[in-house]
Amino acid sequence: MGFSAIFSLLVFLIVMVLIVSEKINRTVAALVGASIIVLTHILSDSKALEYIDFNTLGVLIGMMIVVGIVKNTGVFEYLAIYAAKKSKGSPWKILVSLCAITALISALLDNVTTVLLIVPIIFVITEALEIDPILFLIPEIMASNIGGTATLIGDPPNIMIGSQAGLDFLDFIKNLAPIIIVVFIVTFFIFKVMYRGKLSVTDENKARIMQMDEKKAIRNPVLLKKSLVVLALILVGFSLHSQFGYSSAVVALSGAALLLLISGESIEEAMLSVEWPTIFFFCGLFVIVGSLEEVGLINKLAQGMMGLTGGNLLLTGVILLWFSALFSAFLDNIPFVATLIPLIKAMGASGMVISPLWWAISLGACLGGNGTLIGASANVVTAGLAEKHGYKLTFKKYFSEGFPLMLVSIVLCTIYWVAAYIIF
Repeated sequence: MGFSAIFSLLVFLIVMVLIVSEKINRTVAALVGASIIVLTHILSDSKALEYIDFNTLGVLIGMMIVVGIVKNTGVFEYLAIYAAKKSKGSPWKILVSLCAITALISALLDNVTTVLLIVPIIFVITEALEIDPILFLIPEIMASNIGGTATLIGDPPNIMIGSQAGLDFLDFIKNLAPIIIVVFIVTFFIFKVMYRGKLSVTDENKARIMQMDEKKAIRNPVLLKKSLVVLALILVGFSLHSQFGYSSAVVALSGAALLLLISGESIEEAMLSVEWPTIFFFCGLFVIVGSLEEVGLINKLAQGMMGLTGGNLLLTGVILLWFSALFSAFLDNIPFVATLIPLIKAMGASGMVISPLWWAISLGACLGGNGTLIGASANVVTAGLAEKHGYKLTFKKYFSEGFPLMLVSIVLCTIYWVAAYIIF
């Protein structure tokens, strides 16, 4: 390897170590690494910009603005209370209902926002039922990550894959939703066995749930109607954008602009709902990974992978699926997927069929986050909310339930992937 390749690899590894160790904020680490790459002329200014995936950034920004406005309506709190009452105060039915709502919302919006909105309601419900909220929080985390795997916009890795592979909203639904439904059902069947005898409550506590008024949760009915119309238009746009020659970023940003126009919400508040540190983290990461591609390291890695598997699609897919899952259980899946995307594209350039591989890394990276308490952002956020309410969700407690269930989901996904893309 030449100096440029060695230097780029060194910068990449140092940034990854800093991100994993959390010694430095991950956004700061990524931006410093990208700055070094440009300042040392590994990439020119213009070339660095070419490697930034503005489509991914556009989808993230647009949907963050939309979610920031929709949450002001109170619709998420309404759904949670409504589901609890329809369950007649039964703890198990409430748990499944809330997790089903979480999975659905996570598929359509994003899992971090979903847990931020649903978890506070869980504390209210579990306090009324006088049961340990940890019994609800672990399934809640897993439901958010499972649901987010099903669609283009549910999890950042999927947005990145869709943008780079030219896959649209319907592609993700058709290829991932069937197995995600199976994973959800099997996961909660296992939870039912695990939690047997732990979710018993008195009739008096059930009555407290029935006294809650979900209608009071809706703070702005007019804004709710406008938001639902715009969300419907956005989902239609995601489904049809490729037929009309628009990128998914155009759909998301146009939907955000329309909702800002008709909602009358403050533009300043809407912009505050955008997680700008995350956006700039992506920018820095794209530049660093782009440098690896520019100096030829990605191609060499792709050739090494093909040499290891002999270009066999079955072996390559299974390795990527399991490697993605185990890696994402302990480390951030965003930089991992950002590195894998050009690797798979390089395999395609060498003549290998790669379309099934996108689904392998999506399933592995997204569901792998269920393995540990630090495997996904939603996990960390939920643990933080629990601590604020005086409850301790420990790494060991979560690992004892989450990791085995994650392995079960990956086994199911492996069977599905092999059946769907190799056998049939």
